[in-house]
Amino acid sequence: FAAALAAAGLIATSMNAIAAPLSTDNPFAKQSTLPYQMPPLDRIKDEHIGPAIEAGMAEEIEQIEGIANNSAAPTFENTIVAMERAGDLLTRASAVFSNLTSSNTNPTLEALQKEMSPKLAAHSDAIFLNPKLFARVKTLYDTRASLKLDSESLRLLERYYTLFVRAGANLSEARKAELRQLNEQISSLTTEFRQLVLKGDNAAAI
Repeated sequence: FAAALAAAGLIATSMNAIAAPLSTDNPFAKQSTLPYQMPPLDRIKDEHIGPAIEAGMAEEIEQIEGIANNSAAPTFENTIVAMERAGDLLTRASAVFSNLTSSNTNPTLEALQKEMSPKLAAHSDAIFLNPKLFARVKTLYDTRASLKLDSESLRLLERYYTLFVRAGANLSEARKAELRQLNEQISSLTTEFRQLVLKGDNAAAI
């Protein structure tokens, strides 16, 4: 059973990794030139969001694998800072998606939300349950007193370590497999619940 769950997690990761490249005419393909890099909502259509999220997950997994498999010894720059800079496309797309589904949704976005919720949960697990990546973070955390980091950098390192541990990085592979499935189920059910609450609110509105 555990092996099957682990395989399911690997399949989800592989699906992210082989997502089609994002079209250059997709508004999410490049960083916004608006003040504060605000999204160009006048150009963003429903059909742009799904491909951007899929491409964003694939891009971030590739970046994370590069960090995790770096042959150089872990440093704050090549591990923590590198993770901070990873996933830019996914961040752009998911931020808009989250705001639209919570404030100006429609049946198309709701269907996409149901489709993407378990995928995004699996994507997060692929990062935080990556043993090589966690090993690099833990090495830095265990030696943090000797790294001579400023207070903000030290806080960031400690925060990353806490996030990994709370996400299950210290669990056995069998328990990680169970956790992956639970996280996907929770994500799907949470989305379903939120959509039901929103529909109830709309139905009760005057």
